Amino acid sequence: MKKIVFQIVVIVSLFFSLWFVLSKIDWMGIFKVEQATQTTEKKLGDLLWDLYNKAEKEIKSEKANLPLDSILSKICNSNNIDKSQIKLHLINSDEINAFALPNKHLVINSGLILACENEAELCGVISHEIAHMELNHVMKKLIKEVGLSVLISMTAGNGGAEKIKETAKLLSSSAYDRNLEKEADIKAVDYMTNSNINPEHFANFLYRLGDSESTSMKYFSWISTHPDSKERAEYIIKYIGKKNEKSEAVLATETWNKLKEYLTEK
Repeated sequence: MKKIVFQIVVIVSLFFSLWFVLSKIDWMGIFKVEQATQTTEKKLGDLLWDLYNKAEKEIKSEKANLPLDSILSKICNSNNIDKSQIKLHLINSDEINAFALPNKHLVINSGLILACENEAELCGVISHEIAHMELNHVMKKLIKEVGLSVLISMTAGNGGAEKIKETAKLLSSSAYDRNLEKEADIKAVDYMTNSNINPEHFANFLYRLGDSESTSMKYFSWISTHPDSKERAEYIIKYIGKKNEKSEAVLATETWNKLKEYLTEK
């Protein structure tokens, strides 16, 4: 009897030990369940951008895109990011918004640029969206909210027009969860610091627009979909601490002013 009891105890112990060990293994990472294949992500990104592009007016003028390209180059070159992988799109819209699509499509509304008091604030927003891309937050969000099988089905042409529209809206008008937002904010500060752009301007942008939420919510999509703006500004300032706060201009003052003048007239 004692032998049987002993064997049962051993078996139960082995079971729970094995369960504990297996629970610590990152099966999602091993089988890459959290990541669609590169082909799927590329097809999905192009599919969503094509849908969004048909509904909005893209600004393709070099007067507006060259300054943005200079900012993008500065951030990417200073942080060993492959800029050639990022597809920058400038949209003519009063809505203050910017967001990332799969396959590194970066969409920026003209209204967001006009809401920035200086180029460093814009650098902060761009750095934040690049962080979402580099940290694979875009696909993580879609896999969590939509499901990997549905995403693969969409790229195969079986998702349905309405589902594709819902997915595009999900990325352009809803926030990431709190942890992913903070992770992107902190990474954005690192990107700016490495680029010798004072990240305090990014915190100022969040704080100022946070004050405007109650009176101008209609146009402040980027802020309204990124909750607790003032709280974010505070932890950004705390994280900056004694970090390098050099502020080297990416654009000449005249170039920045002309960019805003051009977009104001659009």
